[in-house]
Amino acid sequence: MTRPSTQARYMAGMVVDATGSGMYLPLSLLFFHHVTGLPIERVGVIMTGAALFSLVGNPIAGVLVDRFGARAVVVGGYLVRAVGFAAYPLVDSPLTMFLAVALVALGDGSYPPSIQSFVASIARGADRDRLLAAQRSLRNAGLGAGGLIAGAALGLGSDAAYRVIVLVSAAAFAGAALIFRTIPVPGGRAPTVPRAATDRRSGGYRLVLRDRTFLALTLQNVPTAFGYMVLSVALPVYVTQELDVPASLVGVLYAVNTVGIALLQIPVTRRLIRYRRTRTVAAGAATFAASFAAFALLAGVPARPVALAGVFAATALFTLGEMLHGAPLSALVSSAAPEETRGRYMAVYQFSWAIPITLAPAVLTALLSLSPVSMWLLLAGGVSCSALTMLRLESRLPARAVHARIPEDPEDPEDPEDTGNRRDATATQKAGVD
Repeated sequence: MTRPSTQARYMAGMVVDATGSGMYLPLSLLFFHHVTGLPIERVGVIMTGAALFSLVGNPIAGVLVDRFGARAVVVGGYLVRAVGFAAYPLVDSPLTMFLAVALVALGDGSYPPSIQSFVASIARGADRDRLLAAQRSLRNAGLGAGGLIAGAALGLGSDAAYRVIVLVSAAAFAGAALIFRTIPVPGGRAPTVPRAATDRRSGGYRLVLRDRTFLALTLQNVPTAFGYMVLSVALPVYVTQELDVPASLVGVLYAVNTVGIALLQIPVTRRLIRYRRTRTVAAGAATFAASFAAFALLAGVPARPVALAGVFAATALFTLGEMLHGAPLSALVSSAAPEETRGRYMAVYQFSWAIPITLAPAVLTALLSLSPVSMWLLLAGGVSCSALTMLRLESRLPARAVHARIPEDPEDPEDPEDTGNRRDATATQKAGVD
């Protein structure tokens, strides 16, 4: 059971982190364009090249998590990003801009595997699902609040506003590091592990790559990760150019998603805990497919009011899919990974997000230019395959990953059928490793 003080400190750190990120994200390109005077296109190329360092930070973080503990890597990643943001006002050339952005990208790359491993170390079973749901809810609220603060600051029309925003973001990352450093981790930083567990750690990434079940779990997420990107990449272009929706409503659609998750993620997750995570995740992917099919159908609607109403309905359906899919999948994946090599497992899994996020702008815009309807139908087909794959993997995954209510601690007396369930979980875990 996650202690209230632990959860409160964790969520406080999340809010500080998200607020700082929300202040900077909407103006990342504009900041360097304003500071350096470089053309916006060149700024974009430099930022994209430097952001590739996040792909390097991901596997490095996996090794560091297994060696030094997830909390140390989370705190270190926050501090690296704080230093990077603090250096942004000093940027005066393309080279210094590249170095500063690359430093932040390294910290960004370390974040997903380390934070998922950290959540797994402080919360187990259904508590993990609840904590992840609260995290998604408060992060959306924090990002929205940060964006509003940034908008108000830039509305002053002062050159100093840009520098103040990045320095406040740097302070937010440093503050989050301080908060996370105070969160206690059960068992300490370096608990004593059996020799078999030590052997698993020494196996490194080879061990993960031999786990065919976990690789299948990772690969099934790729189409859905592309689906997540439509809200920021494809949808604004599609609704304004193909459906003739006013550009001013794009922000409203984004608000439907972020506010919906902020308000509803926690109560939705509370009701989902009783069900198998695999089936909840599959239902979320199926809901994504329905929303993409709805967007495709809107291309043939001639009446503008009907198309406008359909856009909001499809966006709401997309938001429901995200609430069904996101938190249960994170809990499922972290529970499926062996504890002693969880950092490496999470690093491998995060590539199923990192690669689609990197490729989505180019891939989705290319598909839009070829055939918008085909893009939506291709996405719908991809996430449908993800849903079916998740259901097929259910019998091969550990019981502790599929069922939120099965305790993971051998000493936990919560479930009277614990012994049998744990025996089944061990058998299925061994079966998944070739």
